[in-house]
Amino acid sequence: MHPVDPAHLVRTRARHPEAIIEAAARRPRRPLLDESGRLMIIAADHPARGILSVGNRRLAMANRADLLERLCLALSRPGVDGVLATADILDDLLLLGALDHKVVIGSMNRGGLAGAAWELDDRFTGHRPRDLQRLRFDAGKLLLRIDYDDPGSLTTLEATARAVDDMAERQLPVFVEPFLSRRDPATGTLRNDLSAEAVTKSVAMASGLGGTSAYTWLKVPVTENPDDMARVMESSTLPAVLLGGDVGDDQEGAYEKWRGALQLPTVQGLMVGRSLLYPADGDVAAAVDTAVGLL
Repeated sequence: MHPVDPAHLVRTRARHPEAIIEAAARRPRRPLLDESGRLMIIAADHPARGILSVGNRRLAMANRADLLERLCLALSRPGVDGVLATADILDDLLLLGALDHKVVIGSMNRGGLAGAAWELDDRFTGHRPRDLQRLRFDAGKLLLRIDYDDPGSLTTLEATARAVDDMAERQLPVFVEPFLSRRDPATGTLRNDLSAEAVTKSVAMASGLGGTSAYTWLKVPVTENPDDMARVMESSTLPAVLLGGDVGDDQEGAYEKWRGALQLPTVQGLMVGRSLLYPADGDVAAAVDTAVGLL
């Protein structure tokens, strides 16, 4: 794998912006699921929400060339099926030729910036269904956080349902990542509730959105008590992948949680980002290979 040259990317963008759509048009595609029936997706849509930290490294994801090199390395590992990212990152990866024969998933709502007063009014400011279709991408992903005390959640809930409809009309899968959330009364910080009851409710809510669930997948967290996952995943027959989140230094603990949940019948794979791209020991290839081995 060659180092990423930011100057070359900038020159191409400045002088030949049409190169991006041309690269998308000639990209060799593959089915969402291959013969294994499992999915290993690397997630990299965090920066557009203002999330650049990994563990105690506040700006770990801020260096774009470094992020792209980590992504290219992860995508080159055996068993990695594809990537989830925002338009800017996917455009770079298209120009780098890193998306051939990969599952490409566009991130759809990025308006709920981390820490913003409007965080739960999560506008769809990323890929639109028609963009995903035009670029010949393979799926979309959206985040749905529901706080019963924040009216912004209702706006996001309705927009999510319409996005599910728009994706289904185009026969494009959409991965819905639901949470029940609440603000800390002292700090105002938004927290996702990972109790079994909360995750069960969020899965049930997400499963019923839109006029059809035919193309809906779920992206779900492992519950606080991993032993609860079997009961939680009984609340829907939609296919699901596990998300990773920021696991800090407890990489082995994360693998163990994923290992158990991956045995459940509705769980089809992993959609994990920071914990694999920025592992505590710095070995991206080893972290990705270990995650692939769990499948």
